[in-house]
Amino acid sequence: MQLELSAEDAAFREEMRAFFTTKVPQEIRDAVAARQELTKEQIVESQRVLNAAGLAVPHWPVEWGGQDWSELRRHIWHDEMQRACVPLPLAFNASMVGPVIAQFGSQEIKERFLAKTANLDIWWSQGFSEPDAGSDLASLRTTAVKDGDEFVVNGQKTWTTLGQHGDWIFCLVRTDPEAKKQRGISFLLIDMTSPGVTVRPIELIDGGHEVNEVWFEDVRVPADNLVGELNAGWDYAKFLLGNERVGVAPVGATKRVLAQAKEYAGDQLADPLIAARFAELENELLALELTVLRVAAHSADGKPHPASSVLKLKGTELQQAVSELVVDLAGPASLASGAGSDSSDLPAWTHRATPAYLNLRKASIYGGSNEIQRQIIAKTILGL
Repeated sequence: MQLELSAEDAAFREEMRAFFTTKVPQEIRDAVAARQELTKEQIVESQRVLNAAGLAVPHWPVEWGGQDWSELRRHIWHDEMQRACVPLPLAFNASMVGPVIAQFGSQEIKERFLAKTANLDIWWSQGFSEPDAGSDLASLRTTAVKDGDEFVVNGQKTWTTLGQHGDWIFCLVRTDPEAKKQRGISFLLIDMTSPGVTVRPIELIDGGHEVNEVWFEDVRVPADNLVGELNAGWDYAKFLLGNERVGVAPVGATKRVLAQAKEYAGDQLADPLIAARFAELENELLALELTVLRVAAHSADGKPHPASSVLKLKGTELQQAVSELVVDLAGPASLASGAGSDSSDLPAWTHRATPAYLNLRKASIYGGSNEIQRQIIAKTILGL
C-alpha cells in the first residue's frame, strides 16, 4: 500500500525533496545520516536555511512565518525532511513554545519572541519536569511569587534537553499554592542569563551530555513575561504536550534508519527470522504513517487530537524496535563503541548501534511516559 498523491501534491513533494537535498549543507545531512550528535552551530545553521525559505514553522499562523498548507502537505514536508537527513526544526522553538505564544500570548509577547524563535536567534529550553514531577507534571513545586511588577522564582527543573545551549527557558511555575494543583500553575518565560539561574549537566547512559538540571534561586522575572492568564498554565501545557506528541512519531526518520538497516543486513536477509522482522516493522510503520495523517486531518482546528497519544506510544516503540534490530545486525561489533572505536576496522555504523539504542530508551519516557499515554488512550478514546 502506498499513499497516492494528486499531481499538485506530487509536485510539492518533489519541490520539498529538491530543496532539502540541495540547500541544506551536505556535511550536516551526512552527520544526521550517520546518526551522529549535531553541534549547536549545525542545528542553528540548518534551521536558518529552512526559515529563510519559509520552511521552518509552516504550522504556525501565516503572519508569523507559517504556510497555509493542507495537513497532507505538512506531512509531506515533515516526511521529506526526515528522508533527506535534514535536522528537524528545534522542537522547543518550533513545536512547543512557538505555537503556545502564537495561540495564547499577548501581541507584545508575539512581536517580541516569535520571529526570533522561528529563526533560532533564541534557543529555547523546556522547564517542565522536576525531580518529583515527571509524568505527574501537575505536582510541580517550582514557585513564582509576585513581587510588584516581577515574579520571584525558586525551584528546580530536570531532564532539560540541550539546556546547556539555552538562551531562554519556558517554565511551568506554581503561582497559587492554595488552588487545586492543576489550576495554580502559570506559563512563564525566563531569561537563562538572569542572576540565580544555574544549569548543571546530567550524564546519560550512552556517555553523552544531552540533558541537564536547572536551578532557580530568587530569580526575578518581569511580570510581562507571563504567557496568557495567571494560573492558566496547565491548559497551555496540555496544548503544548499534545503538539509534542503529534511530532514525536518520526515516521520518516524511522523508515530511513530501517532502510539503512536493510543495507547493513546484507546476507543476513536470507534468514527468514530477520526478513520477518523487517517485514513486520515496515508494515507497522506504514500503519503509523496512515494514523499520523488521520490525526493531522482531525487537528485542523489547532487543537491536538486525543489520538496524538497513540502516535507517541507507537512511534516511540517503533523507534526503539528499529534501533534494537540494528544492534542485533551488528552482533558483537555493536559493543565496539566508545573512545578509540572509530579507528577500528569494523563498519562505521556498528560504532553507533549501541549508543543510539541506549539513547532511545528515553523515547518512551519523554513527552509523557508511554504508561501515561495508555491511560490517556483508555480514558479519552476508549472511554474506560
